[in-house]
Amino acid sequence: MRKQQNVYYFSVEGDTEKWYLQFLMQIINADERSRFLVKFNIKIEKDPLSFVKRMAIISKTEITHVFDYEGNNEKDRKVFTNVLDKMCKAEKQGKNIIYNLGYSNLTFELWILLHRANCNNYISNKVHYLKFINQYFNKKFTDLDEYKTEDNFKKLLTELSLNDVIQAISRAKNIEKLRAETDEKKQYGSYKYYETNPHVSLWMQIEKILKDVGIINKSL
Repeated sequence: MRKQQNVYYFSVEGDTEKWYLQFLMQIINADERSRFLVKFNIKIEKDPLSFVKRMAIISKTEITHVFDYEGNNEKDRKVFTNVLDKMCKAEKQGKNIIYNLGYSNLTFELWILLHRANCNNYISNKVHYLKFINQYFNKKFTDLDEYKTEDNFKKLLTELSLNDVIQAISRAKNIEKLRAETDEKKQYGSYKYYETNPHVSLWMQIEKILKDVGIINKSL
């Protein structure tokens, strides 16, 4: 019997986010525990409002925007809140859109690292992620640009499994608890986030997908 297919929508900042989600889609569909197939509709688009304006949508649709909170200086905060503002406006386009927040603080490398290790300590600059990527993935990348090349990044992804994804979700939940104990959650419109790193919200949408397909028990 042919499995049904559920569609999930993502707008993402760059290639690594897109390649990761494509990889995740493939391993979900290949897993025998999955009750149905998933299709990830992924578009590299830094502007959520532009993404929604080009979509032909009839029914209620959820979209997750995957992007970075790159620092707490005035410029970085302004870039982040400008994106949140466009997400708010995108929901008001009369297209029955719900925009989910899938950010990483500092960057998407945090989410990747959580597949292999706890990352509970403050990071002052995103370049420091390279040391941990090399350590936990047994690599020798000289800089983040080398790590982000298509061949290198996709080879790194092949070393991960769905169980690693589930571990990343668990570690992200622990970070959530730590942040709640020490920091105040900020709010912009309907969106809540932490200015202090580490923190990541993408795990919420990924956990939901894994629960939808039956890989994670919905009661957990």
